[in-house]
Amino acid sequence: MSEIIEVRRRLHEENDRCAALLRERFNAAGTLVVDLVSSPGSGKTTLLEMTVDYFAGILTTAVLVGDVATERDAERIREAGGPAHQIITGGACHLDAHLVADGLEASGFELPDILFLENVGNLVCPASYDLGEDFKTVLLSVPEGDDKPLKYPAIFSRSAVCLITKSDLLPHLPFSPEDAMRHVNLLNPDALILQMSAMNGDGFEDWCHLLEREHQAKRAARV
Repeated sequence: MSEIIEVRRRLHEENDRCAALLRERFNAAGTLVVDLVSSPGSGKTTLLEMTVDYFAGILTTAVLVGDVATERDAERIREAGGPAHQIITGGACHLDAHLVADGLEASGFELPDILFLENVGNLVCPASYDLGEDFKTVLLSVPEGDDKPLKYPAIFSRSAVCLITKSDLLPHLPFSPEDAMRHVNLLNPDALILQMSAMNGDGFEDWCHLLEREHQAKRAARV
C-alpha cells in the first residue's frame, strides 16, 4: 500500500510541476483557461458550440477536447467555427497537465483569448488534476438528479462555477434547483451557480458575460 501511495504522490507532483509551467505560459499570453467537467451527456460540447459561436468576431477561442475515443466532439466544435484539437486519452478517465501540454503542441493553433479544456466525462478523476486552468466549471444536468454534489463532493468543492444544465426539463423531472444549489453551497460557499438551457437559451448570456469579465480581469492583471 505504501508503494502505491508513493507512486501516486510522485505522479501528482509531476503533474503539478507541468501545470505550473502551463499556468505561467497562459498568464504570459493573457489567455483565460477554463476546465469543463461533467458526467457524460451533461451538455459540455453543446455549451462549447454555442460559446464559440457567440464569441466569433469578439474574442478568439479554442478547445482542447479530452475523450477516451473518437474525434466526434472536436469535429462538432470545428463545425461550429472554432479551432479544436482532440486528445485521445486511450482509456484514461481524465486529462492531466502533460496531455494538455502535448495537445497544445499538436494543435497548431496559437493561444487564444479563451482556451477551453473539455475534460473526459467523469465527475471523479478530473477533480484531482491541476491543468493550469484559471478555474474549473462543473456541469450538473437536470436528468442526473439534484443529489450529485453530495455524491461527488470533490469536483463540486473545487469548481468555481457550477452550471445547472437542461433546465428546460425541470417541469418534467423531479429535480429541485434549490436543493442542488444548497448542496453546492454546503461544499463551496463561494461557487457561482447558473441555471441554463441550451434549448431556450436561458442563462447562456450570463455564462458568456462571466467569461468576458474573467478575460478582462486576466488581461488587466498583466498591466
